[in-house]
Formats: sequence, C-alpha cells, structure tokens
Amino acid sequence: VNVTTSLRQPGSAIKPLNYVLGFYKKIITPASLVLDIPTCFRSPGQPLYCPGNYDGQFHGPTQVRFALGNSFNIPAVKTLAFNGLEDFIATASAMGISTFKDPKNYGLSLTLGGGEVKMVDLATAFGVLANQGIRQDLVSLLKVEDYTGKILEDSAIEEGNRILPPEPCYLISHIFLDNNARSAMFGESSYLIVTGHPEVAVKTGTTNDRRDNWTIGYTPSFLVVTWVGNNDNKPMSYV
Repeated sequence: VNVTTSLRQPGSAIKPLNYVLGFYKKIITPASLVLDIPTCFRSPGQPLYCPGNYDGQFHGPTQVRFALGNSFNIPAVKTLAFNGLEDFIATASAMGISTFKDPKNYGLSLTLGGGEVKMVDLATAFGVLANQGIRQDLVSLLKVEDYTGKILEDSAIEEGNRILPPEPCYLISHIFLDNNARSAMFGESSYLIVTGHPEVAVKTGTTNDRRDNWTIGYTPSFLVVTWVGNNDNKPMSYV
C-alpha cells in the first residue's frame, strides 16, 4: 500500500485550509472572538450536526488564534458555515486537494476531516501556506545522471501559480509557530517544538479511534508531512 497516494481522512489537519479562506474573505482574523460552546448546526439535506471537541470539553469565548492553535472543533465548524462549502472546496482544490468534488456530498464535518485526501495533495496544499500563497506542485526527481555525468532527466523548476495573497497565509503560519497559541491543548513543552528553530510551523490531525495521525511541519524552505496508522484502517492502540 502506497500511503502517500492512498485515501485517508486528514482529521484536523484540514482546518488551516478553511481558516485561510476565512482570513482571505476577511470574515475572521486571528483576533476575532468565537464561542466554543455546545452548538448544533443544520444544513439543507443533512441531519442535525452537534460536534464536540477532542478533549470532550468546551472552552467558552476564545480568540481564533487560540481556537486554531489548540484545534478546537466548534470554531472550525462555525468558520466553515461562514465560508460556505462551495467556496471552501474551491479553495482547497486550488491549493492542491484533488479529492474534494461535489459540495452536495459533504457537510460541515468536512473541516474536521470528513473528506478523504491524499498525503501528496496535503503536502501541496500546505506548501501554498509555506510559499506565502504560491502553489508549487511536487517533483519526485530533480535530476538523473549516468556514470559519465550525462544528464538523463532534468526537472526545470518554475515558480507556480499564486492561489492566495501572502497575508492570510502568513497569519496561518504565524499561529502554527506560536507555542503559546497551542499550549492549552498540547502543553508548554510538547514535541511540536523544534529546538533551535522557532520558525517551524506545525499542525497535527487525528481521526476517530486514532485510525489516522498526521503531523505537518514547515518553514519557507522545507515541508514535512507524516502519517501514522494501519494500512487496513484498524484503530491504533491507545496504550
């Protein structure tokens, strides 16, 4: 099984694509106040949706910076409700997610990982954030030479298309490198801190029953996407 091209649920790792759209549309800012309280959502043709948080608690009035940094679910669903599924899917697709199709097939749970993605697509989409809004598609081979030095293949890297302005991408990245913004959920000394490199932005994602665990870390120069799980989709042990 090639996990890099397999369909897996991204969990909360998909949230930044929703929030960056909200920043771009100026519906929200990192300083906006949202209520992380029990909330039910009703969408046309969908059953009543009443999401909870990963820790089973609600955290009351919260700034978007801390809601995203700590990956609270209710504010993310509210943001998607403001953005609209159509605009979110269009933006995610432009950023590199190839698996989101007809908005009628999804509900507001899409921002919590309710739609499957490919690891390679997730890398491309986060690359848009790392590149300040420019999409740079993945290249597997840069150059191939034989033993004589003859170039058999050479991939000319050209700058990709601009998908978003730099400002909303910068705001997302700044939240993910702010250890204070995530400390309520992850603690002040988590593994998300890369010692000596405060510029590293990091986002995690976990699906139900721990079937998929993601960590994406990036700087303007490097991006790493990691996935942990079972290829047969069995839940991982809680121990």
